[in-house]
Amino acid sequence: MSSKPKSIADQLNMTPEARYDYLVEQVKQEQQIWSLQDQDGCVMLTTEDEDCIPMWPSEDAAKLWAVDEWSDCEPLSIPLNEFQQRWVSGMEEDDLFIAVFPVHEDLGVVIPPFELDARLTPKKQSKH
Repeated sequence: MSSKPKSIADQLNMTPEARYDYLVEQVKQEQQIWSLQDQDGCVMLTTEDEDCIPMWPSEDAAKLWAVDEWSDCEPLSIPLNEFQQRWVSGMEEDDLFIAVFPVHEDLGVVIPPFELDARLTPKKQSKH
């Protein structure tokens, strides 16, 4: 897959799994992940089973969600190292999941934070 960013229209037409792959690729490249916040903090989405924090690969993708009841929300840039060091464990403790690159008709893939963290972490050589 090319590391060149796709147009936002192309991104919106991807399957949830393709959006997940694209988010991983872009976050690794840009070293940041995006969510939305309002005066109360990060926005939350609720599925039938999980409370989720939505995450996007870019500010533009996050902004597309900031309409209607979310119109007072601002994109929040989270540096990758901060996401991995603080957010993953904090979300795990709070039993929160990640809605990966949701679009208006589709929440996307819903995963536990450690799963995204594992995909974002370079494979380390064993030192044993």
